[in-house]
Formats: sequence, structure tokens, C-alpha cells
Amino acid sequence: MAKKEMVEKKEKKEKEKEVLADAKFTRKNSIFFGLGLIFIVVGFILLATGSIVLAPILLVIGYLVFFPLGILLK
Repeated sequence: MAKKEMVEKKEKKEKEKEVLADAKFTRKNSIFFGLGLIFIVVGFILLATGSIVLAPILLVIGYLVFFPLGILLK
């Protein structure tokens, strides 16, 4: 019985490690984060220059589209 319990615990630990391995970011995630960062930087630059139409659009796209895609997509 003790061996069986040890094997079950070992299998459980291996499954936990597999779940953690799935959380790694891929190249696609990095690309979406990079695009989001570019949109945000350009948006703040345009906001500083006085653009009140394009700047908020770029900021919303960066924060609400590309950052979440970078986190959620596998």
C-alpha cells in the first residue's frame, strides 16, 4: 500500500509540473506584448503632442486588445 501511495503522489507532482509548463510564454505572446507596447508608446507620444482623436484609440487598442492577447493566447 505504501508504494502505491508514493507512486500516486509522484504522479500528482508530475501533473502539477505539466500544468506549470503550459504557462510559459511563446514567441507569439512576445509579439503581441511588443505590439501592445508600441501602440501604447505611440499613443502617449501623440497624446503629448495634442492628438485627442488618434491617441486614445491607440492606447485602448494597446491596453485592451494586444496585452490581453499576449497573456491569453497559447
